[in-house]
Amino acid sequence: MFNSIKGLISGKFSKQLYVECNGIEWDINMPNSNIDILPNVGSEVKVYTWLHHTENFMNLYGFVSMEERELFLNLLKVDGVGPKGALKIMSSVTSAQLLKILEDGDLGLLEKIPGVGKKTAGKMLLALKGKISISENEKTVRVAVETPYKDVIMSLISMGYDKSVVEQKVFQLIDSLKSDNSFIDKNQKEKEDFIFRQVIVELA
Repeated sequence: MFNSIKGLISGKFSKQLYVECNGIEWDINMPNSNIDILPNVGSEVKVYTWLHHTENFMNLYGFVSMEERELFLNLLKVDGVGPKGALKIMSSVTSAQLLKILEDGDLGLLEKIPGVGKKTAGKMLLALKGKISISENEKTVRVAVETPYKDVIMSLISMGYDKSVVEQKVFQLIDSLKSDNSFIDKNQKEKEDFIFRQVIVELA
């Protein structure tokens, strides 16, 4: 029906995001793990969507990337996991953590995730282990650990910019500013704002 919605964030709540686009405010169900990396209310965002349509209601689900949406859809393939269950699971752990648990076949750890339980954990391993890639998510985690500018990177990605391009631009800019005293003297928030603005200009 439609692939994504781009607009201004008008509200952020637990498992719920409001996005205003051309006079329409969309009420979007979104995992907390995705909401946590979005910019502040009033910022522009691109949300990848999936519509759950039944005879009695319609619910719109949103994700910060196509990869996050794909993981959600893979969870729906597990017997007994519906959209609300998948949303709860993805709200409790990051995608990288969940995929690592599945890849390791760690049934005990999987059972501890809210919304899973012993029976569902077994079904998840049977349906998903070895069938979905974790390489891109591991890369995201590695970036988050290695750089103090992870929030800048994730904010730019959530706006629809390509992750690899964003990472390249941010790291190049940081490297070029290593000996710039005017930048070094800024506090962390000022540095993040500066880098965010500069990268936006370069990507425009």
